Amino acid sequence: MCHFQIVSGEGSVVEGILWFFQNIALAFYNLFYAITHPGLWLDWSDPQAVMRVIYYGGSVEFFFVIFTAFLILTLIGMWRNAVMWGAVRFLEGIGNTVGRVAAWAGLLMVLQQVIIVFVQRVFASAEISFGFGLPLTKDISWWAEELKLYNAIVVCLCVSYTFIQGGHVRVDLVYSSVSYSKKKIIDMFGALFFMIPATVLTWMYGWYFLWRHLVVPKPSASDQLDQLLNKSRAFRWNIETIGFSPNGFNGYFLFKVLLVLFTVLVFIQAMAFFYRSYLEWKEGPESEGKYLDRDVLGDDDAELAHAIEEHH
Repeated sequence: MCHFQIVSGEGSVVEGILWFFQNIALAFYNLFYAITHPGLWLDWSDPQAVMRVIYYGGSVEFFFVIFTAFLILTLIGMWRNAVMWGAVRFLEGIGNTVGRVAAWAGLLMVLQQVIIVFVQRVFASAEISFGFGLPLTKDISWWAEELKLYNAIVVCLCVSYTFIQGGHVRVDLVYSSVSYSKKKIIDMFGALFFMIPATVLTWMYGWYFLWRHLVVPKPSASDQLDQLLNKSRAFRWNIETIGFSPNGFNGYFLFKVLLVLFTVLVFIQAMAFFYRSYLEWKEGPESEGKYLDRDVLGDDDAELAHAIEEHH
């Protein structure tokens, strides 16, 4: 009996290893097939195309396409460090660009709040109209609740930008007391075993959470492709437009979109941080901060930032 269990366990391990490498090999075929047959998933006038996007967005096939691309880029980058540095600059550039644009939502949030208070208190109006020709006219409560969207934009789309700029508050227990090389090993470990797995789990939750509020019949993470294709016979768009109050903001599906975009940005930054940490570990302290694109502060801002950093 014990012998049978050992053999069975070994067989499961072998099957798992074979499954892993088979999916890596199939990733090349799946990517090539998707590129050469765009109509199967880009033609959203066809309900089956939408259902394919929903299925493959949270599928094992899609995961291994991304994983294989990451693996190949990593191996090439370890062979040619210039390629990996190029990847770091490109990936960090995405985070910086998106973050710098999205940060303006903070200013819009402040200006809109000022307008709401001014219209409500001075003109005693219950509505605000914005635009020309066919203006967007909504109750003040709608505009007030919509402020949460600006806040969500800043949180979700500036996450990588803030990380690159060193703006996240960090709790340091052992990091500052270890050597330079050990710091980089800790950074690599954190990116590979904490940041990336967390983004994968968040993506799986956020992806289906988004689509369940956009289409009916509602898709499920347990649905297979043939089940979703069968559901496409009754497919229709059903974008969520329910607010928390009768006249309140009703575009809450946008928060689900932001959750998905947040996950993408964190995954991209995890790759960039892993590559940067590896290269700085390999090349030594002289490469620390190489190609790092951080905003330049004025003298007063720099002193304030330094004081805050010392406080933390």
